[in-house]
Amino acid sequence: MKRFLRTVAALTARAVDLGRQRVTYFGELWRRSLQIRVVVSTLALSAAVVSVLGMVLQNQITDRLLDTKEQAAIAATRDAVQVVEAQLVGVNPSDAVSGRLTSAITELTSSSPGEGTANSAAGAFEPVLVSDSRAMSEAGDTIAIGRYGDVPESLRHFVQGGQLSVQIHTVDRVAGRTTFLIVGAPFGTASQPMQLYMMFPLAAEQRTVSVVQSTLMVGGLVLLLLLAGIANLVTRQVVRPVRTAAQAAERFASGDLDERMVVVGEDDVAKLAESYNEMAESIERQIRQLEEFGTLQRRFTSDVSHELRTPLTTVRMAADVLHASREQFPPGLSRSTELLVDELDRFEALLADLLEISRLDAGVEELVAEYVDVRPIAVRAARAVGTIARTAGSEIVLDLPDEEALAEVDSRRIERVLRNLLANAVDHGEGRPVRLRMAFDADAIAVTVRDYGIGLRQGEADLVFNRFWRADPSRNRHTGGTGLGLAISVEDARLHGGGLDAWGEPRKGACFRLTLPRRQGDPFERSPLVLPPPDADLEAGEVVETDPVAQDAIRVTVPAESDDPPQVPPQSPEWEEVR
Repeated sequence: MKRFLRTVAALTARAVDLGRQRVTYFGELWRRSLQIRVVVSTLALSAAVVSVLGMVLQNQITDRLLDTKEQAAIAATRDAVQVVEAQLVGVNPSDAVSGRLTSAITELTSSSPGEGTANSAAGAFEPVLVSDSRAMSEAGDTIAIGRYGDVPESLRHFVQGGQLSVQIHTVDRVAGRTTFLIVGAPFGTASQPMQLYMMFPLAAEQRTVSVVQSTLMVGGLVLLLLLAGIANLVTRQVVRPVRTAAQAAERFASGDLDERMVVVGEDDVAKLAESYNEMAESIERQIRQLEEFGTLQRRFTSDVSHELRTPLTTVRMAADVLHASREQFPPGLSRSTELLVDELDRFEALLADLLEISRLDAGVEELVAEYVDVRPIAVRAARAVGTIARTAGSEIVLDLPDEEALAEVDSRRIERVLRNLLANAVDHGEGRPVRLRMAFDADAIAVTVRDYGIGLRQGEADLVFNRFWRADPSRNRHTGGTGLGLAISVEDARLHGGGLDAWGEPRKGACFRLTLPRRQGDPFERSPLVLPPPDADLEAGEVVETDPVAQDAIRVTVPAESDDPPQVPPQSPEWEEVR
């Protein structure tokens, strides 16, 4: 029994899954296919119209049949009343009333080949003759000839009141349920009241209505099929050019700039094809121009950067000689020598960044990736930014995992990214602590750099990675950056198959998140660290000393008052190296 129940449960689950798959398939088909939507919508609306039209036609035909039947039945009943009255002329209470009524019924049905029934202009009928006068009845009871019990009480009430009445009534017979159109007519005198009921079967009319229903149903189905076919053909003529245009647009978007639509005829579709071809030609020309301009621009930047290296080297040598002899110069000239060396350092950094950008734009950069522990890379980046952090009065706090954070990365590029992020955070942190947090899972590794400075206004999170963009051009900078650091960082992240995101709000600081796959070429669904950060609701001055999320993490601090490198627990050779 248990095995049987398990089998039934398994079959039920399989049927449910199959049903869900079909619903999902049809849902996808409905969303993606314009032709299916148009045909189904046309079919549904046509079905509603055909159903309403069929009901109206059926009601009209039924009403006409019943009206015709009722008029003929009333006329036949009146003729029958005349025949019965002629048979009952001179009847008196002393006569045998039952015998006279039977004779009248016999006279009324004498033309019928079947017993108890007769034919008239209204069709076959069954007569019922009733005498309810107690003066005419020997026993004082109502005398009825025929199936008086099949006549409903409501009809009897109206006929006994002296009204000719008509009613449709269904009775149960041995052969089955039969529907009759019953016409009741009073006649006789006040002392001798009588009623004649003519029961006309509606079997023929019911068969006619059934035939009409079947005809309307079959005709409606055929009409729906024809409408569906017509809608399919018409929609196909409209959808096919649209699909052709969509396919051509997809190929054009994928890089096939020579893709064009075939122009056939002079209708609206042909005008669409002509407009598309003109648009494609215009876009192709603009793309070609932009490509040529971009190529020239990159070549110009690369050439200028390379050509500047030789004179810059000469100027650097002369500046170093002057800087080495600055103690022999007057104070003003000595200060000028120091400024000259500082500006040369910045110029060399700008030149290096321009060369790096030109190589990234040209797509000639190569990724030299290897499995390494990313924690020492973060420590080296923090140590490189330690000087400007002390100058700005900021403290760099590193929240690193206990375990080795192994990932397949290019150490040089990742260190450059983290160095740029830390320098940017120190520059905008307004002397408050800067926090670097690292976390990883099975697929990805993430690093966030959080500052509690001025933050970012709405919409600026997407602009910070633009080249030479500054949030506030009038604000003094501590790092003297080139304006290309974040642009190079985001390109380095993309080169690894990862991403670089930014978040910030005014007076709440900013947070940059670097997410990288742990293995090159493997995708990842989410970042191990969330953005916005958990402390996103803190104001710029509300910097917490401890972070509940990082209670169990190793915390490496770069002090603002010391020149010593950060002290890191020796857990691996890489840690010993950074020490």
